Amino acid sequence: MFLRNAWYVAAWDNEIDAGLVARTILSEPVVLYRRPQGGPVALEDRCCHRSLPLSMGKQVGDNLQCGYHGLVYDPSGQCIAVPGQSNVPTGGKVRAYPVIERWKWIWIWMGDPALADDTLIPNWWWMDHPEWKVVRGPVLHIQGNYQLVTDNLLDLSHLTFVHADTLGNDAIVRFPVRTDRIEGGVRMSRLIPDSPPPPLFQKYCKFAGHVDRWQIVEATLPSYCDVDVGCTDAGTGAFEGRRIGGVPFHALSVATPETERTCFQFYAHPRRFALDDEEIDLSYKRDFLRVFKEDVQVMEAQQRSFDRDPNPPSININVDAPSLAVRRRLAEAIQTEHAGARQLRLHA
Repeated sequence: MFLRNAWYVAAWDNEIDAGLVARTILSEPVVLYRRPQGGPVALEDRCCHRSLPLSMGKQVGDNLQCGYHGLVYDPSGQCIAVPGQSNVPTGGKVRAYPVIERWKWIWIWMGDPALADDTLIPNWWWMDHPEWKVVRGPVLHIQGNYQLVTDNLLDLSHLTFVHADTLGNDAIVRFPVRTDRIEGGVRMSRLIPDSPPPPLFQKYCKFAGHVDRWQIVEATLPSYCDVDVGCTDAGTGAFEGRRIGGVPFHALSVATPETERTCFQFYAHPRRFALDDEEIDLSYKRDFLRVFKEDVQVMEAQQRSFDRDPNPPSININVDAPSLAVRRRLAEAIQTEHAGARQLRLHA
């Protein structure tokens, strides 16, 4: 179900500034915190003595102290002190996970620590670039499988029906999607020429007439989505890259599995215009949170249906091509990872 040798977002950077954060990731309980010198730490959220979650304890300098009997763990997960005795019993440790702080997120590696390669984190450099403004979304706790998030973002035909009064209109479904294989994933693209602007983009730009609209989403394994959508006045060169004067909208999303049936979605909106416009910041937070919450309602309803009947009779349609392609690539990667793990066990 999960690709373990991959980076997932565990938290926003400012979440761990406020203290211990308990989060289940890939069905494993994890506690996150920040050392006084700034570095993030992620440990198994379980004391090796009597299994109380360490997130119920407290941070003491660089270390964590269990809230039950006071055992102290360092950032490597090693128990370094047991109150009332001078020695720490053999095996006194918990798992420590590789973590990296990048692009305002805390990234965690849930697989083999020896394989944790930070170059595998997507290069979303504009999240930290001074010429870009980033509006953060809240952490969405979704009662649905994480692959539903990627499905949703790769299939923007649903805007016509789910988001009719914000991002949708009838023009979208009249134009086909194109599916391209890219390194580590799939690109979905759709160009919508000479059509009415969607309500939310009209609100931002007050277009006088029709627009040329683009929808380009790159989904890479295991669950990263770079969403580039927008529109400009029809005939002004949007499809050739000239997008001045319109609405370029960007969203970056990572779906982090909590369990097989639940996940967290972390998303942000980087933009390169109106950097000091607080009204646009508020509008992005309010309007697009509404859009994302509408998607959550759909995904959670899908999951409830799957829970009732995991394998119902179903069909695929043309707009499913990008999500089916990325699901195949993910399944292949998981199968390869499991085969490698079996080989290691056989030769151990």
